[in-house]
Amino acid sequence: MEGFPVLLITLLSPVLAALILTFIPRDENKLIKCIAAVGTFISMALSLYVYFAYDKSLGGLQFVMQVPWIKDLGVTFFLGVDGISLPMLLLTNLIGFSAVFASWNVDHRPKDFFILLLLLIAGVMGTFIAQDLFIFLLFYEVVVIPIYILVIIWGSTKRVTKEYAGMKLTIYLLIGSGFLLVGVIALFMKTTAIAGVPDMSFTGLAEAGRRLGAFDQKWLFALMLFGFGSLLSMWPFHSWSPDGYAGAPTAVSMIHAGVLKKIGGYGLIRIALFVLPVGAKFWAPLIAVLGVCGVAYAAMAALAQKDLKYIVGYSSVSHMGYVLLAIGSMSVIGLNGAVANMFAHGVMAALFFSMIGFIYEKTHTRWIPDMGGLARQTPRLAAGFMLAAMASLGLPGLVSFIPEFTIFVASFKVYGGLAVIAIAGIIITALYVLRAGANTLFGPPRHEYDHLKDIHGPELVPLAVLGTALVVGGLLPFLLFDMVNSGIVPLMAQINGALQMVGGVF
Repeated sequence: MEGFPVLLITLLSPVLAALILTFIPRDENKLIKCIAAVGTFISMALSLYVYFAYDKSLGGLQFVMQVPWIKDLGVTFFLGVDGISLPMLLLTNLIGFSAVFASWNVDHRPKDFFILLLLLIAGVMGTFIAQDLFIFLLFYEVVVIPIYILVIIWGSTKRVTKEYAGMKLTIYLLIGSGFLLVGVIALFMKTTAIAGVPDMSFTGLAEAGRRLGAFDQKWLFALMLFGFGSLLSMWPFHSWSPDGYAGAPTAVSMIHAGVLKKIGGYGLIRIALFVLPVGAKFWAPLIAVLGVCGVAYAAMAALAQKDLKYIVGYSSVSHMGYVLLAIGSMSVIGLNGAVANMFAHGVMAALFFSMIGFIYEKTHTRWIPDMGGLARQTPRLAAGFMLAAMASLGLPGLVSFIPEFTIFVASFKVYGGLAVIAIAGIIITALYVLRAGANTLFGPPRHEYDHLKDIHGPELVPLAVLGTALVVGGLLPFLLFDMVNSGIVPLMAQINGALQMVGGVF
């Protein structure tokens, strides 16, 4: 398929499906959902093709597409993937396809819902395959509008109003992007002055950015850390995240937890560390401290919750703390663990939210004291819930275990005490996950739920797709780690080369 624009087709497939939906009558509910499913399936299938066709021995950017766009600003429509972006691309489309089927029972304005959902999926996908900072920001801003509309129209009104959740989520995203935009503009002006010609590509910015003075790198990295970190729900800028999950419809919660957050971690690694290594070295200890604070605080907060969505919401904040701790280690093994853990958590969180969504559809509650014994009435739903729960606590044999172990090994070498606190977070995770599962699914069955139907038909797709990813990733971890390592090793070689020039190698 040499010369075939596979990444462009992957990106445009949901957009084309959304465009087709604009011509479909509003009352054709089944046709609307089938078109959305086909659009996301094509993207998922092409992502799998690209993932397994990628030449790991060669490494670097592959499946590249470059078209000059705004020459005066050095902007190029530049798409490409490597070992860091490919797992994120695959993750986006696994979740995107599953989210369509998790929304199969949406009956309020389904045409508008699926058009916005498809645009949201395309926007997230674009951030992971863009290799130009302007294009990256463009796709990031595309994400904000659909997610706000989806939350305020189709969101939940339990605990928080959907309007409050949507507004809070959007404000935090925009504040983070505001700081990020200031940093990007300043970086562009300074690198253009150094290079003599404008270049917004990641590689062009890195070549010029590494020639910046230490002071400039430090304050520019701080802006990017705040921008990307708030998107990653870095403590203490995390409070938007659990409320956003609770107020969002199931599909948006899946995408929000599964891949939207990962744009923050991906941006820190792909852009901030790559372009500003001296700044990254300076702020690395603070990143690790904030990561561990997030692990501990969010785990304790999850332990106090009785709403299933809030439990998984705070759990996601805690798991992203592990990613920050790994980034703070600034080592090959640590960054391998960070990227792999973003993939693992994305699959797990999306499956968790899809199962919680089905529970809410059938019982009309997410409040744990109002449930019990659901495993007898809905055994398949219970199996999906417990599979996600076991992955959340890092059960060996599932995809989360080795990424977390890798993070602990890397962080213990650099921050021994912080690593011990982070490891203790797993114990708290086991407590709230097992307690939620026991009180929701087991114990004496409640007779008011005897009429419930188990998940069936299209509702089984999220469990089949995401459950398979959890198990295959755990039993065959090299499928993930070999890919990630092929991207991290050359990245760290360039970072260490830049640090060596100023006298400091990690």
